[in-house]
Amino acid sequence: MPLTSLDPVTALVVVDLQRGVIGLPTAHPVQEVIANAAALADAFRGRKLPVALVNVAGRAPGRTEARVSALPAAPEWFELVPELGRDPGDILVTKYTWGAFHGTPLDLQLRRRHVTQVVVCGISTSAGVETTARAAYEHGYNVTLAVDAMTDSSMDAHRNSLERIFPRLGETGTTAEVLARLRA
Repeated sequence: MPLTSLDPVTALVVVDLQRGVIGLPTAHPVQEVIANAAALADAFRGRKLPVALVNVAGRAPGRTEARVSALPAAPEWFELVPELGRDPGDILVTKYTWGAFHGTPLDLQLRRRHVTQVVVCGISTSAGVETTARAAYEHGYNVTLAVDAMTDSSMDAHRNSLERIFPRLGETGTTAEVLARLRA
């Protein structure tokens, strides 16, 4: 489905673009993802629209079949990439599960700003981005996914989210398309 429009109060939610995460293998060049997310953040700030920067600092405690190693203890692992140009007005969220809404003040912060739509991007498409988009949809937000401002460790998982999941949660578009809607 093509990206139709953006609501008057749309927020950008950038998921897990942090030093440790961007060092992991990805299906797409991570520098392109960062550049696109940074362009979106600059444009949203330029329009005085909310920008939420999300980092991950833990994992859900349940057992899984997948082997999961502990997150590194080095503080720099959790730092947001500097290219995002963190602004004093940004909403900063630290999450301890895949999604940016669970156990965080993100929904409250967005509602205080009268946000009705979110544009979601970041890493990883099939985990943090998808889980955040699902929760945003469940919370009643209109959801847009900036597909060239996200990547995954697996091309198959990335493609599955883009082709099968995201069309059921909202609309997809490129960074250029989102930027064009911001200017409209």
